[in-house]
Amino acid sequence: MRAFIAIDLPDPVRAALAKAQESFRRLCSDARWTRPDGIHLTLKFLGQISDARVTQVNEALSNAGAFEPFSIEVAGFGFFPNARRPRVFWAGVAAPPALAELGARVEVEMEKIGFAREERDFSPHLTLARFKDSRPQPELSSAVAAAAASSVGKFEVSEFFLFESKLSPHGAQYQKVVRFPC
Repeated sequence: MRAFIAIDLPDPVRAALAKAQESFRRLCSDARWTRPDGIHLTLKFLGQISDARVTQVNEALSNAGAFEPFSIEVAGFGFFPNARRPRVFWAGVAAPPALAELGARVEVEMEKIGFAREERDFSPHLTLARFKDSRPQPELSSAVAAAAASSVGKFEVSEFFLFESKLSPHGAQYQKVVRFPC
């Protein structure tokens, strides 16, 4: 199965992101917009893994230890790598060090069972759209600048999940496979 480890969003935050997406979508029609039900906070992408590997991942994440619940605020918007050459349009995530610590623990446990360590620093975000062409989006950039400090909502993180990602012509479908509570 194609798998990743992520934090899921509560419905009120997901609904607020859908509303924000709709207003931004009017300014940029040439992006592939993420379906609101598919927005999540990725901790680690694993790729295609076998059933035996799923068992290893479950055991490793179960051994990662408990974590204290923490709050996340979804606030602000931006682009990767930047507004001049955007590939990804994202919503920002403001969180205490506990989020980075959880991400680091997941990374360590996955490295122990043979997954390559992510080369880039952990940069928590929620992907709202991907661009086919990496060219400036001036109208969208202006709207992003105007919404720079806006908050979409807050929520408490007390669990994360191993997800399965099924690709289809209609976009990826995500299913929770295993829950890892705090």
